[in-house]
Amino acid sequence: MIEQRGPTPVRTGIVDAARALTVATGWDGVRMGAVANAAGVSRQTVYNEFGSKAGLAEALARAEVDRFVGAVRAALLAHGTDVRAGAYAAIAHTLSTAAQNPLVKAILASARGGSDELLPYLTTRAEVVLTEASGALIDWAGDHLPGADQAALAFAADTIVRLVVSHIVLPREPIEQTATALADLAVRLFSAAARPAL
Repeated sequence: MIEQRGPTPVRTGIVDAARALTVATGWDGVRMGAVANAAGVSRQTVYNEFGSKAGLAEALARAEVDRFVGAVRAALLAHGTDVRAGAYAAIAHTLSTAAQNPLVKAILASARGGSDELLPYLTTRAEVVLTEASGALIDWAGDHLPGADQAALAFAADTIVRLVVSHIVLPREPIEQTATALADLAVRLFSAAARPAL
């Protein structure tokens, strides 16, 4: 039985349809009727589920954060105990996703300005994403570096996340090159956190 407050297939389908239309055309061009058609439901169903376009924007932004952080965690975990490979996969995924997906880029870069009505919903989640991404790194590194200094680990994770974001805002090199350099740095920072203080 589906919980009343949890996601339902109908809500998920509507949000997915809104996401696809937003990536393709921008939120300003998205109409509730088009979302309903893409989701295979009536326009009234969209309004019943979300109340308004603003309600749908809120749900879309929340879902995008969850999707992004989940993908970062999956990239980290896919490489087992290979810290460098996990770091590279997560960093490369983040850089390439931000380059291809305007929703993710808006969240991570805290893009402001412009006329897109969705931006306020996305940018207010920037700190949440940074915190959750850092948390994913801390959890993952902590599993592979038992006994690491937790404060140093937290600082290393926060530093890596903020450096990744800086390369999203002002990219200088190809994604692979940037991901390689940042993964190497991640290994050094995590290794330093794992060493006992002198």
